[in-house]
Amino acid sequence: MVKIRLRRMGKKKSPFYRIIVADSRSPRDGRFIEEIGTYDPNQDPSVFKFNEESTKKWLANGAKPTETVAKLLKQAGIM
Repeated sequence: MVKIRLRRMGKKKSPFYRIIVADSRSPRDGRFIEEIGTYDPNQDPSVFKFNEESTKKWLANGAKPTETVAKLLKQAGIM
């Protein structure tokens, strides 16, 4: 199954995340299919950006977002 999830990047104790489309069996920071956005929780307020076209395409093709990504998609008005 294909999932839309977060990939951790950045230094120790100051992470930022890339929002990726990946096979559910691949590791958190392992292989992925496509990068569709970023999320930075360290800024106040948190900053997130999505490539809307790609995100909608993957959701239409059956990709399931994780709980955290689903919340971000709702805040962005995509879901």
